[in-house]
Amino acid sequence: MKHTNGMRKFYAIAAACALSATGLAACGGTSGPQGGTTAAGESANASISVALKTPTWILPISIPGKTQGENGIFRSMQWPTLFDFTLEGNAKYNIDESRSLAEIPELSEDGKTYTIKLKDLKWSDGEAITTRDVEFWFNLVKANKDKWASYREGNFPDNVASFEVVDEKTIKLTTTEVYAPGFYMGNQIAALTPLPHHAWAKTSDEGKASDDDRTEEGARAIFEYLLKAAEDPASYGKNPLWQTVSGPWKLASYTPSGEVKLVANEAYAGEDKAKVGEIVFKPFTSDDSEFNTLRSGGIDYGYIPAGSIAQRSYIEGQGYKVSPWYGWSITYMPMNFANPKTGPIFKQKYIRQALQQLIDQESISNVIWQEMAAPTCGPVPQKPGKAGSLDGCAYTFAPEKAKELLESHGWKINPDGVTTCEKPGAGEGNCGEGIEAGKELRFTLISQSGFSATTKMMAELKSQFGKLGIVLDIQEVPDSVAVSQKCKPEAECNWDLSFFGSQASWYYPVYASGQRLFATDAPVNLGLYSDAKADELIQKTLVSSDESAMQEYNDYLAEDLPVLWMPNPVAQVSAYKADIDGIDPQEPTLGMYPQDWSRK
Repeated sequence: MKHTNGMRKFYAIAAACALSATGLAACGGTSGPQGGTTAAGESANASISVALKTPTWILPISIPGKTQGENGIFRSMQWPTLFDFTLEGNAKYNIDESRSLAEIPELSEDGKTYTIKLKDLKWSDGEAITTRDVEFWFNLVKANKDKWASYREGNFPDNVASFEVVDEKTIKLTTTEVYAPGFYMGNQIAALTPLPHHAWAKTSDEGKASDDDRTEEGARAIFEYLLKAAEDPASYGKNPLWQTVSGPWKLASYTPSGEVKLVANEAYAGEDKAKVGEIVFKPFTSDDSEFNTLRSGGIDYGYIPAGSIAQRSYIEGQGYKVSPWYGWSITYMPMNFANPKTGPIFKQKYIRQALQQLIDQESISNVIWQEMAAPTCGPVPQKPGKAGSLDGCAYTFAPEKAKELLESHGWKINPDGVTTCEKPGAGEGNCGEGIEAGKELRFTLISQSGFSATTKMMAELKSQFGKLGIVLDIQEVPDSVAVSQKCKPEAECNWDLSFFGSQASWYYPVYASGQRLFATDAPVNLGLYSDAKADELIQKTLVSSDESAMQEYNDYLAEDLPVLWMPNPVAQVSAYKADIDGIDPQEPTLGMYPQDWSRK
């Protein structure tokens, strides 16, 4: 259950990214380096190989099932979104203006109209990038929103009252209501992507560009044509459509399920012009396969799997730099409030508090994850780039406090067996509404298989919980999300706890609002947590310009525990040849920028 704007993990990309809020990372030729004029010196002709699963989608409008991280990286290198974002520094709206194709938008006094001015840039064929290209994307998405993976009813483009093209470089976008500028820029407008109207606004290979996209029928016909082309990966490297790009890279060759080569776009005029001639994506069948190649020096830029982090020194000795990649993410374990048997237990806040205080996040992060994880304290990530601690968190590891909470609410602690309710029902000092006498603190925990650190972490939880007679029946499955989906009234709903955070549970865009995770009836609210105050605070983060709104939301949910906060692993442990510069710092929002890389 992960969100990603770009890089997830070079090989193990999470297919669950289909739940991404905006799918922002936007996307040929002859093979071989062609970048001889991109930079001075040997670096301009250099090639860098990257461990990355073969992309399967090239059209910069994602459809369901095609939102994996490798697809976003592939598209954004060729067709970047209008705005790029960063968590570094104090950039307005977190916009990285140097990478963006437009200037930072101006917001009207009433908070509804965003004036966007494009920079003077060109397509790879020499045509100017204009507002017509942005309007073209908007028209296609608006007419085909039912097929756009990032569409959510009421969100973009539904919340656009007017999209006015002022001139070739200026757009005025007016919203239906006032939104928090950080949210609307980071989670809504962020999807805008110029598409080459002069090359793509047609319905056949032989057709000529038209303005038919300005009608719903025409926009649907054009989209169907582009969709059909994108559904044929075998033709990616030969189809002239994909050779008109706006980004620093162009597709040179593409092998389905195999290598993908991109070369520097020599016509690119942006500030972040490519410094090397070629980037090669190399897929691997497994983490072990990738790591064996890394150990032998057969890949320029790869990763150390979590289970092999003890070999870090060896990899460094082979001429690699090793760097943890901290993500803008959180990791958590949902509780199933809708389970008819255990839901009444989880609805008791003191129970959630007791469980949280039995999770030794710091020790698990440092020992089991070997310092490649950091505590999660609430719904808004801690500042990335540091190992992190529980300082300032609502809860620390406190088994004695957990014991006191249970005993003061009518539970008989049995560390040699299972703790049971002695004082059933509601009322002070009782177990709580819906909890019967003799009810046991026994839960089924669905977890992920295939991650040694996760298996060890679950064993630690089982041991720690067991000291207070809380019994965990841990069941490892390949896809814990599929097993623990949201409960429906007509369906059996027997899971209690679910963990899917071996590579973090959720990756945010720059604006870490929680409307998709913790609001009542939110699409990814697996445990069906519902709290009126939480809903109010979440809504405030979407519409208020008050910067304290996000802090209020974080503080309330961090303490109320809609889920159990868990150690948050790094996105990956990157390993790259020591003669490559420009990879660090790695962007916490998981953007990947090969144009910054150079070789000595």
